[in-house]
Amino acid sequence: MNFQGSRRRGEDGIAMVIDFLLSNARLILGVGGAAMLGIATLAVKRLIERAGRAADDEKVEQKMAESWEELSLVSASPTLIKKGIKGVVMKHVAKAAKQQKADLCQQPQMSSLESKPESKSKRLQLCVLSLQERLQQYYHTRAALTPHEVQRAQSQALDICTEIQGFLHSRLPDMPLGEMSLGGSLLDDLQVVSADHACLLVPLQLEASLWRLIPGEETLLTHPLHWMVRRVNLEYFPRGRSYWDRYLVGGYLSAEAVVNMFSKAVMETINWPSISSTLDCLVRPVLGGPELKLEIRPGNEWAESSDQSLFISMLPLLREGDVVLTAQPELTSPWVNAWHLSLYPWETQRLTQLDTADDGYRRHTLKILKAACRLNPALRPLQAAPLANLILHLSDSESDWSEISVHVRFQQCITELIGYLEQEALHSYFKPAVNLLSGLSEDQVDQMGFMLYCAVSEPEILLI
Repeated sequence: MNFQGSRRRGEDGIAMVIDFLLSNARLILGVGGAAMLGIATLAVKRLIERAGRAADDEKVEQKMAESWEELSLVSASPTLIKKGIKGVVMKHVAKAAKQQKADLCQQPQMSSLESKPESKSKRLQLCVLSLQERLQQYYHTRAALTPHEVQRAQSQALDICTEIQGFLHSRLPDMPLGEMSLGGSLLDDLQVVSADHACLLVPLQLEASLWRLIPGEETLLTHPLHWMVRRVNLEYFPRGRSYWDRYLVGGYLSAEAVVNMFSKAVMETINWPSISSTLDCLVRPVLGGPELKLEIRPGNEWAESSDQSLFISMLPLLREGDVVLTAQPELTSPWVNAWHLSLYPWETQRLTQLDTADDGYRRHTLKILKAACRLNPALRPLQAAPLANLILHLSDSESDWSEISVHVRFQQCITELIGYLEQEALHSYFKPAVNLLSGLSEDQVDQMGFMLYCAVSEPEILLI
């Protein structure tokens, strides 16, 4: 912590405690202990800042009482704090803070007037905004995208969509495909920070009498998100009657085989330099992974282009009613026949319905959370799906999602997320058997727990 020159006395006591605790926190405290230490440190820091601004002993006592109330947050989650750790930390912090209080009370009352007017005005500027105002400022400056940025990204993605669809119609005219379109967060106004990715939806058309979509719970995999597509009526319509029979593996349409086909037919065959020249941008496939992905950058030379790349994911999919299955081997590996049930359309539609019904700010809050997680290295592993489901679950118990309540809901989301991390489980709103936190490592949970516990008392640290 950096202190003002007028508060130098007693600094060594605080610094020694903090250095000792921080150097050993990650080794012996774990999530709860390290997080509790972060809260205690922030509370003492606020105590010192408030006491330094006080003009007399009475105000010092009042401000210190407020700061020590914040330290009660340390015991908010006793199940996370290892035996003996809480007492040790509180003892050292209290001792150092007591010494700091004595030093502060001995300072002349005129010491606050000796500081430069510029530094005082800067401190006042930092304290003038409420959390609600900070959230609105953060939304407009960091989370929300400008209409021009969105329009430019959508235009580039649509140009690529037109080129790919035209190529497939000319190269593989008998392939039954639906009309390609854009999808995902860029189209649904849920993308944050920068317009850097888009989805190109490629619907496959299946004959209803020849194919059956099998829910994940009914398959041998028993995974609710891993569906399979079985070829039926072979006795009446033998193999070869459907175009997609050539991608059968063991009687099922293989998602991996379909992706491999598009990789060879599109990513490795299209003349991308020619398309780059036509569209006045640089287009190239991103090879070496299971995804069908393109990278687009404006300009004529890679080295001279400073604009951020736009990544377009080509997503083969199947639709039947409100069920959308996508071919994403990176999500269904090692099962070559498995298709991924996408819950994104359901989640987005539900959020929109709820906001439309009560003029709520759920999507607004979601975008703030997404931006905070994306810009914070410790929270970056949290993807959009857990955050969207967090808000959906919270909407079942909280009905006020008005604009003036955004700061309350934001703080509540932090608290709820801590609870889910404690349980190491955040169940999908539409598929409770799915744990949306199952892909996180123990170290990632540890780092996120520490950051979120600190944000309980200082939510502004997520808005930097």
